Amino acid sequence: SQSQSTLLSIFSQEYQKQIKRTHAKHHTAEAVETYYQRYLNGVMKNAAAPVLLELANEVDFAPSLMARIVLERFLQEKEQAIPSKTLINSMLRDPSQIPDGVLANQVYQCTVNDCCYGPLVDCIKHAIGHEHEVLLREMLLEKNLSFIAEDQLRAKGYDKTPDFILEVPVAVEGHIIHWIESKASFGDESSHQAYLQDQFWSYWNRFGPGLVIYWYGFIDELDCHRERGILLKDCFPTDIVTLRHSMA
Repeated sequence: SQSQSTLLSIFSQEYQKQIKRTHAKHHTAEAVETYYQRYLNGVMKNAAAPVLLELANEVDFAPSLMARIVLERFLQEKEQAIPSKTLINSMLRDPSQIPDGVLANQVYQCTVNDCCYGPLVDCIKHAIGHEHEVLLREMLLEKNLSFIAEDQLRAKGYDKTPDFILEVPVAVEGHIIHWIESKASFGDESSHQAYLQDQFWSYWNRFGPGLVIYWYGFIDELDCHRERGILLKDCFPTDIVTLRHSMA
């Protein structure tokens, strides 16, 4: 009964949890050297074969992260120094910068075939997040609700800010709302707890009670802080009560 977007969001979160659990074992000196030698042997036999991609799939590791390991090891050998993260990120975004055509092609194959990590996925996630913020902005304008957007708040010097602060509070399901945060993802327990700690309670301290919209749904039991001032929804609320309505 769930949408494809919701299922993809859940899959992505579960996959990232798995990668975090196994991340350390892929970054030991022994593992890095094994992967690098297997890459060299593989491209020596057939430079056109997707050596890195197949290696990543075999050891159950994200292709983009495998590409990063091998690229870093290659540059370390070439430059006789540990390359900067800025350089690595730049080469992953644009593999044509890699001073080895075969490795550049291998890295490119990894980034375009990775569904959860890498520069392409980051761009897609950023675009989807922005798209839902624009959608929320249009809904607020449609309801004639006066608001201050995040970029305006940043310009005023606020460091941690929700996407929108309502200049005149509204009521949703009997709860007063001062701000709205848009999350273009599924709200699972681990991500929600992290957001509470890093963002939502900070917003609550600064601006009062607010609303979080998880556009791809959330685990119902997580909506347990309503009385304390954080409301969860999976869509824009239809039963908004404004000050004007209540006075009328």
